[in-house]
Amino acid sequence: MTAAGTVLVLAGRFDPTADLVVEELNRRSVPVFRTDLAGFPLRLALAARFEGTEWGGTLRTERRTLELRSVRSVYYRRPTRPRFPGGMSPDARRVAEREARRGFGGLLAALPVRWLPPPGRAADAEYKPLQLRVAAESGLTVPRTLITNDPDAAREFGDAVGGPLVFKPFAPVRGTVGGESVAAYTSIVGAEDLSHPDVATTAHLFQEWVPKAYEVRLTAVGGRIFATEIHTDSAAGHVDWRSDYAGHRYRVCDPPASVAAGVRRTMDVLGLPYGAFDFVVTPDGEWCFLEVNPSGQFGFVEQATGLPITAAVADWLEGKGM
Repeated sequence: MTAAGTVLVLAGRFDPTADLVVEELNRRSVPVFRTDLAGFPLRLALAARFEGTEWGGTLRTERRTLELRSVRSVYYRRPTRPRFPGGMSPDARRVAEREARRGFGGLLAALPVRWLPPPGRAADAEYKPLQLRVAAESGLTVPRTLITNDPDAAREFGDAVGGPLVFKPFAPVRGTVGGESVAAYTSIVGAEDLSHPDVATTAHLFQEWVPKAYEVRLTAVGGRIFATEIHTDSAAGHVDWRSDYAGHRYRVCDPPASVAAGVRRTMDVLGLPYGAFDFVVTPDGEWCFLEVNPSGQFGFVEQATGLPITAAVADWLEGKGM
């Protein structure tokens, strides 16, 4: 059985970022119960009762049992979806998935503990249109942006900007082509792309290209800020640094006071205790907000720079970073 004050970690089986946090909590002798939603319902059992004013009960795997009343915080680190018996019909599977989300997921959300990040808030914050509006209202510089499925509107936007544009997916796009893993990154688009009939097939996000000296990954945890410059010399990395990790050079930096204040305001409005922010820094030194990921990775930054981000996350989960 787990002791009082347990941190519940919901993460996939192979997640180096979650591993860092679990290792740090273990080093501090903080009880941890790690599981993945993929274990439910075949390898993860739930039994919860509402009595008085709170939920009690257990989560149980083949090896361990967690008392729900012992949970002090939840680290929600991209768990995978529940997996149901293979023989279920499509209709039965849809019902089971809905009931698991509202029953199991709803129970976890009802626990009166701190979450990093809170699932509902994190889901809302994933919407890029909301991010951009909140960031601008919080005092951060945001590039001119168009969302459209109208090629004429895209072409008019390009004419109004009068310079290069980029296309960005609203969410990560990954797949397999010819047996190799591929991903869609930010790309520079031309007039022929804006006029392409495929623009009409769904919502597209076009944004003015911001000249860059380098980019910054700024990680905010419970009000603490850790910023790192990302420099790359490759053509692909200059457009989107995620496309060329091997060519990166990192350097710790301090954001301008106005940017730090804008980041904290953005976090407050979005209701997030954690955020991985991406900025472009122009040759003139202006910081331009691109996006914030409420559950973004930080391990590669910490490994390269030594910034104590894992410790900050562990502090927050322990209740030290109010």
